[in-house]
Amino acid sequence: LHVAAVMDEVSHFDALGVSFGRPQVDLGKLLAHKNKVVGKLTGGLAAMAKMRKVTVVTGVGEFADPHHLKVIAADGKAQTIRFIAAGSEAVKLPFLQTATLKDDPRIVTSTGALELRQQPKKMLVIGGGIIGLEMGTVYSTLGARLDVVEMLDGLMQGADRDLVKVWQKMNAKRFDKLMLKTKTVGAEATKDGIRVQFEGLDGSKSEGVYDLVLQAVGRTPNGRKIGADKAGVIVGERGFIPVDIQMRTNVPHIFAIGDIVGQPMLAHKAVHEAHVAAEVAAGQKAAFDARVIPSVAYTDPEVAWVGLTEDEAKAKGIKVEKGLFPWTASGRAIANGRDEGFTKLLFDASPEGHHRILGGGIVGTHAGDMIGEVALAIEMGADAVDIGKTIHPHPTLGESIGMAAEVAHGSCTDLPPARR
Repeated sequence: LHVAAVMDEVSHFDALGVSFGRPQVDLGKLLAHKNKVVGKLTGGLAAMAKMRKVTVVTGVGEFADPHHLKVIAADGKAQTIRFIAAGSEAVKLPFLQTATLKDDPRIVTSTGALELRQQPKKMLVIGGGIIGLEMGTVYSTLGARLDVVEMLDGLMQGADRDLVKVWQKMNAKRFDKLMLKTKTVGAEATKDGIRVQFEGLDGSKSEGVYDLVLQAVGRTPNGRKIGADKAGVIVGERGFIPVDIQMRTNVPHIFAIGDIVGQPMLAHKAVHEAHVAAEVAAGQKAAFDARVIPSVAYTDPEVAWVGLTEDEAKAKGIKVEKGLFPWTASGRAIANGRDEGFTKLLFDASPEGHHRILGGGIVGTHAGDMIGEVALAIEMGADAVDIGKTIHPHPTLGESIGMAAEVAHGSCTDLPPARR
């Protein structure tokens, strides 16, 4: 995604008086770079595990009983250990799992897409969520034309529509078709590509032929694949394992964290849950009580949000005060040539709410790097004055958070005066 963003950024520099030649992409080197980054990160984790006397075991595991896990390695050798991390896997659509399609290299999940086996000219993304749009961005920059099919009425569900609207306008050039309120109902492998059939919620039918089809309709927990019943651990209907605030399952000495205990399936949530589980297992008093968990789409522009959204506030009848600071008034965004975004904060407008911040959203470059400040403000119970009177460095994109708070408070001097 970083490489794709740089390639896209360079293409706009003609207007600033700097011209570059057309990028020449060496897929092998690009994949080697990705693998080097992954290797450095996983190698670092392995080193930290060794320092803590943790043994790393790779294989397929399932419970043998309430205290042991049987793990079968790739070479067929089995061993028994006492700890487990099962996580989740990408959802695979049933009609793409037929004998003729399931092993077709032109049909991938996000795992296969990251292997960069090909440079498709025409790509279908099934699912308009974060994963699909992130991978679509990469392949688009590498030369693919995109079609996206989504059953719901909008892309990137969870984020406010005004945030997504900015992203969609910036990325419209990537897409041939955005098929909303549409189901994918069938597919067949042909010499020219994967022929896919669609059906709109209004009954309309259409089809397309694609060099690459990405299944990005979410992830499913692996709770039903680990023999949890042999340990007496309850697994819910959807494969999630219920836990309490100390991350204990119904079997007190067995803990569960991360994707397998429920949404959101995000690494930063899993790490905090794991800290709690480890501390409780070690006899310490700990509990998972995060007020909010931020979400980020690492697209270009990035879309980030945390806490209550404006759409949720309307649906729940919660009164909020909104502070929105457009990046067209941000010196840093203007200098960067990226003033399409904005920063939005929502504050409690109820008499008993004390104007505390309830949520926020940012769309624009580096939005994901800044959303942590909004999460901290919510955790600390800050109000618009707390945030607005915190001095932010200028010129930065981050100061837009302080400016948005000032807008909500009515004291922002970087925008025309609000009508009273």
